[in-house]
Amino acid sequence: MGRTSTFLLSAAAALLAGTMPALAAWQPQKPIEFVATAGPGGGTDNLARAVQNIITKYKLTDQPIVVVNKGGGSGAEGYVYGKASAGDPYKVIFGTSNAWQQPLVSKVAFNYTDLTPIAAMAQDEFLLWVKQDAPYKTAGDYLKAAASSEFKMGGAQSKDTDEVLTRMIEKIGHVKLTYIPFKSGAEAAVQLAGGHIDSHVNNPSESLGQWRGGTQRPLCAFSPKRLPQGAKITATEGWSDVPTCVEQGLDIKQYEQPRTVWLPGKVTPDQAAFYVDLMKKVQATPEWKDYIEKTSQVDTFLTGADFDKFIKEDLEHLRQVASEQGWLVK
Repeated sequence: MGRTSTFLLSAAAALLAGTMPALAAWQPQKPIEFVATAGPGGGTDNLARAVQNIITKYKLTDQPIVVVNKGGGSGAEGYVYGKASAGDPYKVIFGTSNAWQQPLVSKVAFNYTDLTPIAAMAQDEFLLWVKQDAPYKTAGDYLKAAASSEFKMGGAQSKDTDEVLTRMIEKIGHVKLTYIPFKSGAEAAVQLAGGHIDSHVNNPSESLGQWRGGTQRPLCAFSPKRLPQGAKITATEGWSDVPTCVEQGLDIKQYEQPRTVWLPGKVTPDQAAFYVDLMKKVQATPEWKDYIEKTSQVDTFLTGADFDKFIKEDLEHLRQVASEQGWLVK
């Protein structure tokens, strides 16, 4: 019997015995695009670039990765781009809860169900920020000043997490704030430094440089306890030195934003599984832990049924606020 016949018989016998080796799991074969659904310098952009750097450093894939920003329409541009790329596993979309929140409050050309959820990788904190030379030292002082003057509150995007928090501050603090949306928290930070707005509610990473540079400072954190102790940001203060907002008379105990990763719809289970595994590998590195500490985020990993449960619960919370504000799309 020839060598070829022997091989075929052996393969057939292995197949019948159910012992044929499994086909190799899917791997990318061309460059990957990371799509940040916000402008440069914001928290979403920072996340995409942190993940890109870690993957590149540890060679977690052989393929190059490029980050592109599609933050138009309060991030809708990036999600619509993802929807239009159905079946393409080389487009990875980085966003927040706006993936499911926007369709609830705005007429956008996508729904989160048009995408394939990969993971929620972190929960980002929010702080109330003012200019470095602002006269108020506490959130209580800020609310008193806002009650007697027209205050401009900046934020990333409209009818999104920053504006939802702003409306909560209004309701609980009994003040009226003029909300001004920008493409990213980085833009809001620039506007505050220039004195064009009175405050914003950026995540820690979005204003870290400005705090270090002395152009703005955090009054309080929307967290049930002080943020974790890390390295000092200024010569004398770090994140753990920032009081909670409840400590300072603004009774919002907790407000966080998930950092989320998606693929377009209609990708295969193997392709989705590759990226879930890739993000888990990223989270296991010391560079990820350093990123989480420097940006004072909460490390988490939600995927599959847990991620879906989180989305549905968050939608119910938003529906209440959106209904009060008259935002619900009819």
